[in-house]
Amino acid sequence: MDFSNFYRQRAIRATSLLYVAALAGTASIAQADELSDLKAQSEAANRQNQELNKRIDQLEQRQQKLEGKPGAAPAGGDDSLTWNGITLYGAIDLGVTYQTHGTPTNQAYGDDYFISKNSTKARLLAAPNALSASNVGLKGDINLFPGWAAVFKVETVFIPTSGQIADPVKSLAQNNGVAQANQNSNGDSSRAGQLFNNQAYFGVSSPTYGTLTFGRQYSLGLDNVVAYDPMGGAPAFSLIGYQGATSGGGVTESARLDAALKYRFNLGPARIGTLYQFGSAGNTGRGAYQLNVGTDAGKFSVDAVFSKVYDAIAAASLSAAQVVQVPTLPTNSLAGTISDNTAWMLSAKYDLDRVRLFAGYSHMLFQNPSTALSPGANAQGGYLLSVVNNTAFTNHKVLQVYWTGAKWAATPNLDITAAYYHENQNSFSGNGCSDASLATCAGTEDAFSLVADYRINKHFDVYTGAMYSKVGGGIANGFFHTASIDPTVGARLRF
Repeated sequence: MDFSNFYRQRAIRATSLLYVAALAGTASIAQADELSDLKAQSEAANRQNQELNKRIDQLEQRQQKLEGKPGAAPAGGDDSLTWNGITLYGAIDLGVTYQTHGTPTNQAYGDDYFISKNSTKARLLAAPNALSASNVGLKGDINLFPGWAAVFKVETVFIPTSGQIADPVKSLAQNNGVAQANQNSNGDSSRAGQLFNNQAYFGVSSPTYGTLTFGRQYSLGLDNVVAYDPMGGAPAFSLIGYQGATSGGGVTESARLDAALKYRFNLGPARIGTLYQFGSAGNTGRGAYQLNVGTDAGKFSVDAVFSKVYDAIAAASLSAAQVVQVPTLPTNSLAGTISDNTAWMLSAKYDLDRVRLFAGYSHMLFQNPSTALSPGANAQGGYLLSVVNNTAFTNHKVLQVYWTGAKWAATPNLDITAAYYHENQNSFSGNGCSDASLATCAGTEDAFSLVADYRINKHFDVYTGAMYSKVGGGIANGFFHTASIDPTVGARLRF
């Protein structure tokens, strides 16, 4: 046996095995090194990703703080509920009020925030719609072709404590024949339970030729109250926002007009608006026409409005005697005082650095209607006038309202507003009286209010305020008390 050859082959085989083992070891070491590198790279990437996410969170928080929004801002910073030019919007306003002399809440009306004829004792009440009206609506601005768009708005105001569509006129009917001391809150209004009780109109708009709309719309007087009232028409803090007569040229039912054609346009530095209401269109009265002229001059704005309303209706609850007088009384019956009204309003505001100043004056003349209405005529919302008075203003009534106020932006999120309102009527009884013996005697109403409104973000704000209201002379006729204070706190959500 050739041992040398045998050992040589064994050596070669051992060397081969060692070489293969070495190669395997080298491969294993290489794989381990590669795995270690991949692990290190993965950990580094994770750390970078964590840092990036942290930075993104910081940027989003900063953006949210600047925009005042609770959640991440969508692209473009617009979080409105808009689709193809159509926007869903709304608000809910709810709080609590204490009234030194108040009336129980009516769930179709809300609260009497001002001193009223049926105000009796101190009350703690839920306060719906104290700062603004709770509402839901759709509005559209849809391009038709270059330079022209179709516009529309349908909007409903509701009472958040009951979920009912706002229907103050219903509150009058509910108090028919009820003794004054037992009545709950009630009052006349242009919102009378309609499906779209605030606005419902359609039209076209052009930057060059203006905007023409037709349907149920704000009067030009209400447009200007919204623009020039320091309290923005807040029901719990504004006389001209609460009673509606200033907006409606004398009666609140004319603050919103059915079957109305409105045209607004700009002519150089001036703005001009006109409104015509078609009479006998299944709504109240025989029609109306209005004209508005205004301008902006730097930080100063001014507007003047003229209004003429025919067969204006002031609705009221039927007295116990009137309920007996009407043999078959429909549940939606009311009493109505009819007049032809002529009114004008002058309003102004001036912007300082962080303060906006407001002032306004309205003059309203009431006279007997040239065409009388008969029992069975309609008030707003289809309510029936079972008892009608066409001769209340043989001696013309003159109602004048003055207001002034200021809004201070104390911080970027906090506004503090103060306002004063004064109303007086002449003696139209024919005897020149100025006491409270008759509702036709000369009389006054005054209100002072102070409100702080804090915006937590663009959709949610909280507020607190109070108003002192007082009546005297003929306006105080039949009142149990002549003054009240209504400290109120509340919150409002808008979308």
